[in-house]
Amino acid sequence: MACTATGAPVGPDPSVEAPVTRPLSRAVLMGLLALVLAAVAVPARAEGNASLLDIQVELERSGVARVTQTLTFDGEVPEEITQRIAVRENVLGDREHVYEVTDVRVEADQPLTPEVEQGADAVTVTVPTAGVSGPVSISYSVSGATFASPEGTQFRWRVLQGLSVSVSEVTGEVTLPGLPTDFQCRSGAPDAANPGVCRFSAAGTDDNPVPVFGDGARGQGEMVELLLTVPAGVVEVTSVENRRWTLGGAFSVDPLPLGLALGVLVLGGLAIFLLHRRAGRDAAPGRPIRVAEFRPVAEGRSEFSVLAAVRPGQVGTVVDERVDPIDVTASLIDLAVRGHLRIIELPRADEFARTDWKLVRRSDGDPSQLAGWEQRLLDALTPPEGRDGLLVSEIGPAIAAHIADVQSALYDDVVRNGWFERRPDSTRNRWGTIGTVALVVAVVATGLLVALTTFGLLGLALLAVALGLVFVGQEMPARTTAGSSLLAGLDALRAELLTHPTEEMPPGRELHELSEVLPYAIVLGGRDRWIDAIVTADDDEHADPTDLAWYHGPDRWHLHHLPESLKNFISATSGNLFAR
Repeated sequence: MACTATGAPVGPDPSVEAPVTRPLSRAVLMGLLALVLAAVAVPARAEGNASLLDIQVELERSGVARVTQTLTFDGEVPEEITQRIAVRENVLGDREHVYEVTDVRVEADQPLTPEVEQGADAVTVTVPTAGVSGPVSISYSVSGATFASPEGTQFRWRVLQGLSVSVSEVTGEVTLPGLPTDFQCRSGAPDAANPGVCRFSAAGTDDNPVPVFGDGARGQGEMVELLLTVPAGVVEVTSVENRRWTLGGAFSVDPLPLGLALGVLVLGGLAIFLLHRRAGRDAAPGRPIRVAEFRPVAEGRSEFSVLAAVRPGQVGTVVDERVDPIDVTASLIDLAVRGHLRIIELPRADEFARTDWKLVRRSDGDPSQLAGWEQRLLDALTPPEGRDGLLVSEIGPAIAAHIADVQSALYDDVVRNGWFERRPDSTRNRWGTIGTVALVVAVVATGLLVALTTFGLLGLALLAVALGLVFVGQEMPARTTAGSSLLAGLDALRAELLTHPTEEMPPGRELHELSEVLPYAIVLGGRDRWIDAIVTADDDEHADPTDLAWYHGPDRWHLHHLPESLKNFISATSGNLFAR
């Protein structure tokens, strides 16, 4: 379609004679008139716009299509033409079609050397056109644009896309083996959800036996897409479909990935359960070993009697399989009750000063009754030569470093006594290492599964199993029959400590008997009620700084201060002994 415009020239009326006194004005008017006439007579030359784009498509039986685009410019040819040909197309879900663009050629009225850049998502063709005055043709072959469909084989391709120049008119023709059963042409913006219909398209008629199409003006980057269907077998199907990574796709809930993940969870959980039963389950207990009991001594009176030489530190280790700070602090109080130490609460320097205690070595206890780990604890707290005691506030890293030796000796002690076959800490460390290795492997496997496959749920299942192994590994220390029997006896003692009346101690010996109970109550439970019993045993209003042989307070200190004093002592001592 051509458009023309005509108009009469515009100029001065010849019937009117201009005054001779204004020759300069007439000259200016004549110059302006010449410029206007020149502008009307000479057509516009807009760089970057082609008047015509002719597209020839040759679809071969192999399914490869040869696309030739010929650009005709009425005005100046742009110094450079680029075209971006997409080779990936996202489809529903996490799939994408992949195309192969090859054999890119450029022809013009003089030799041109295009620059072809093969990218992951597109092929970019850059054509330098300096000196070109005639049409410019860009051609290439594309594979992957034929798809199997219920109606036959469909060819679908954007024959115009990613062009850096606009075009005023698009025409084209498709050559193919056989006759199409359906032909459509769509055009518009490349990201349009519903592209428009081309100006015309026809195929299989008397006038147009081969598919032809045409469209109006298309701007830079806009597209024209052909959808052509032929009977199955006329051309080969060349489509290639790949999985495109998405977070949802990586964690697919399709039957196979979901089933494998559930299977790994079930089998992994069962394996961990059986492993714990085989390696980490306590042996069946025999007759409970009674560590201590409240022995009746008179009507409504009883005394605390230790039946087995099982000390509070050992008790805490057997119960939870760990040497905790509270176990060591309870052992320190037990040593004081048994006459090996005295805990002296010092008066505060002022109202807001921190409370401090002095640990003084005593010789009232029987050293032959000390276990090896108890001796190490005493040696660790023995003050330097020339000092009469060690302040709790002075327990620094140098002294606290010996506590690791005390813990190690206590672990050896519970093995030596036959309560564990192996040291609980060594067992935890070994299984902790196995669990950590399994977790690292699971993390790496999960990363690979998420990045490369749709089996991300399987990776999560592996992580869950590995974390379960890490957790169960901390429960792997197993008590022997003797250890299980001792634990059963300790459970019975805990029940007594929580329920036995605290006012039944023999008169006159209440403080001594209650003090013997206290270290066991600290590790097993019921500490507060037995400390309250010591307070209740005080039947006068006098100060009690030395009423307890193992704990001395400052002047004017009363037994009713003991609950807060012991609470602060346990907290401060545990913190200093296990400081890092």
